[in-house]
Amino acid sequence: MKFRRSGRLVDMTNHLLLHPQHLVSLTFFAERYDSAKSSISEDLTIIKQTFEQQGIGTLVTVAGAAGGVKYVPLVGEEEANSLVQTLCGVIANPDRLLPGGYLYLTDILGNPNMVSQIGKIFASIYANRKIDVVMTVATKGIPLAYAVASFLDVPVVIVRRDTKVTEGPTVSINYVSGSTKRIQTMVLAKRSLQEGSNVLIIDDFMKAGGTINGMVSMLEEFKATLVGIGVLVESDEDIEERLVDEYISLVKLTDVNVKEKQIEVSEGNYFSYLNEIKIEDEQEEEK
Repeated sequence: MKFRRSGRLVDMTNHLLLHPQHLVSLTFFAERYDSAKSSISEDLTIIKQTFEQQGIGTLVTVAGAAGGVKYVPLVGEEEANSLVQTLCGVIANPDRLLPGGYLYLTDILGNPNMVSQIGKIFASIYANRKIDVVMTVATKGIPLAYAVASFLDVPVVIVRRDTKVTEGPTVSINYVSGSTKRIQTMVLAKRSLQEGSNVLIIDDFMKAGGTINGMVSMLEEFKATLVGIGVLVESDEDIEERLVDEYISLVKLTDVNVKEKQIEVSEGNYFSYLNEIKIEDEQEEEK
């Protein structure tokens, strides 16, 4: 079926947005729209410019017979700042306080639009890394992990605290909870993670980092490589020792006063990380 240029642009844009990080050959588009590759290339240039101008992301071209083009989701600093400030405002609501000083985050993790935006930010950070899977621990981190994975076009691996007969043989490890100092157990189905995989760990909340440290230990059992760690909220309250050093957080919980019903939050280390990357890029350009 022959398409007009306007129709091609709309359909190509939709296809690329629905398949992030997926390499699409020019031949695929040429045959899909019964158009010359030169026309397809011109269309892709228009889409690329629009994506970059609107802060949607960019298109990366891969040369060669097996090459093509892929959409890489990216989030601009202004857009990220807007989301982080929104999250800080929402999380600081004292109505979120639960007995024991815990915070209610389920509504945030159940909001498809907000979770998608958070997922895109983390995917943007690791867009240029080789990632095979996104790992999280059941249960609250699951929607966040799927949001990140959807923008990276990779599967999700879920670590559980008990075995499920439907998952077959599992690998089990013991780890020390960073906050309670208790020995706990986590399990992962053997079929869910291939040896040597590159893994991005995503979690909704981190205090001392015991659970995340446990997942890192789990990766060693599969001879997998840790690519990075992304956390929605990190707690900076009453932490004697942080068990995880390198991670990226969007929001930092600095103080919880149950008696006064006050929650103090600030932005996480995400923007500090961006500044470090900028400095490194500038130094590399000077060389």
